[in-house]
Amino acid sequence: MLVHRGRHPEENHGIVNPPVYHASTVTFPSVAAYEASGKKPFDGVHYGRTGTPTTFALEEAVTALHGGYRTVSMPSGLAAIANTMFALLKTGDHALLADNVYGPTRFRVADPLLARAGVECTFFDPLKGIGGLVRPQTKVVYLEAPGSLTFEMLDVRKTAAEAKAAGATVVMDNTWASPLYFRPLEHGVDVVIEAGTKYIGGHADVMLGTVTVASPELHQSIKWTTNAMGSCAGPDDCYLGLRGLRTLSVRLERHQKNALALARWLQKRPEVDRVLHPALPEDPGHALWKRDFDGASGLFGVVLKEKYSKPAVDALLNGMKLFGLGDSWGGYESLLIPTYPGKIRT
Repeated sequence: MLVHRGRHPEENHGIVNPPVYHASTVTFPSVAAYEASGKKPFDGVHYGRTGTPTTFALEEAVTALHGGYRTVSMPSGLAAIANTMFALLKTGDHALLADNVYGPTRFRVADPLLARAGVECTFFDPLKGIGGLVRPQTKVVYLEAPGSLTFEMLDVRKTAAEAKAAGATVVMDNTWASPLYFRPLEHGVDVVIEAGTKYIGGHADVMLGTVTVASPELHQSIKWTTNAMGSCAGPDDCYLGLRGLRTLSVRLERHQKNALALARWLQKRPEVDRVLHPALPEDPGHALWKRDFDGASGLFGVVLKEKYSKPAVDALLNGMKLFGLGDSWGGYESLLIPTYPGKIRT
């Protein structure tokens, strides 16, 4: 599927990769054709911002991997988060978000932007679930598993069922696993967000996001909002995302193998208090991970013993030869950064 979806050589002179369409203006053969295009603005090619064949090729491939209805490509993972939340929420609504979500989901989208728009956000303990927290105004329940930085496992299937029983739309950030290792739509999730910047791109040279939905109504809402906000993924970025997809399975297999070998080595180090990785049998979330996931990615955390001061940790990081200091992950290079989860937790 990774090799064949999102490309149609028979439509492009036998060329195996889809061409890159750079476009703003799209012309039509007649007034009738021009006016008809406005009746279905998100089907076919109408204007550069609403998508080109390059855009649609990436969206087709990602949709197939997730088993969804359709995908909306975005210029970044954060754009995917923000546009989705604004599409699904309005003034007076309430949203429940797992307390261990990606930091900018909280401090760039929920706390400032949604609050300013009159949307109340409550952060729930992923280990306790949403019981007793759902209100009549709760329209979105937002999940991430494993959690950002601290890697707790949330029971996606159970939480999604509870949320949908209350009439809420379930959104999940699935960047850690990718659709190769977890398919949220099969577990009751309605909307799947991924930062294609990470594993889909895979080479630390593209900004990209994807939103895959389960229904035509959700696609219409999120695509309309994305278009209204003037947000679109560039054609070159979509092409790089497609190129990355072709090797995703072999890259993820190596990410998983190397990360687990390093995690097990770190477990034996006297400086380490705990390794945070749900694929390790000792991890508290291992049973959930094993039940629902088909594999593990290359991102995990390490807790050092308290006796080590910040200057000592900084010296350790500054002395790294093979690991770089920088944000993001999922590329071919190894990264290691200090994190302070307490600053972005309830």
